[in-house]
Amino acid sequence: MTGSDLSGHFDNLVRFETELWTAVDQRLRIEHDLPLSRFEPMQIIDRLGSCRVFDIAEALAITVGGTSKLVDRIESSGHCRRQSNPADKRSSLIALTPDGIGLLQRAKATFDDELARRLGSVLTPEALDRFGATLASLREANRRLTLITKEKA
Repeated sequence: MTGSDLSGHFDNLVRFETELWTAVDQRLRIEHDLPLSRFEPMQIIDRLGSCRVFDIAEALAITVGGTSKLVDRIESSGHCRRQSNPADKRSSLIALTPDGIGLLQRAKATFDDELARRLGSVLTPEALDRFGATLASLREANRRLTLITKEKA
């Protein structure tokens, strides 16, 4: 594959993401009964503290409607709670419960271990830094192109 084989790079990137997601998801489900689709929003809630559905959706680059459904599932499992937002009565603030915090801490260790197995054991720290920087550059360029496309529509 050459540098100009964009469709081959696309295929490798998408297939790798799918395979990585599946492996991490499977391990989190087996060891913590926690799907990766719930783990990720819980990490955002933990990082941001009390936050809105919109904040989680923006951080994960997914729709607000899909995020709201994820938060509903996390809340119904007892791992987060919604409170009225005093600054905006139309929204709620979401925070992890003590059970959610404990589960997230345990699951984070498993998550980190699986990423170390699948990324850290293959790439040097320098290569991982370059890979991360490349992905960040691609995401930023994609966001800019998406904004330009929306402005033209």
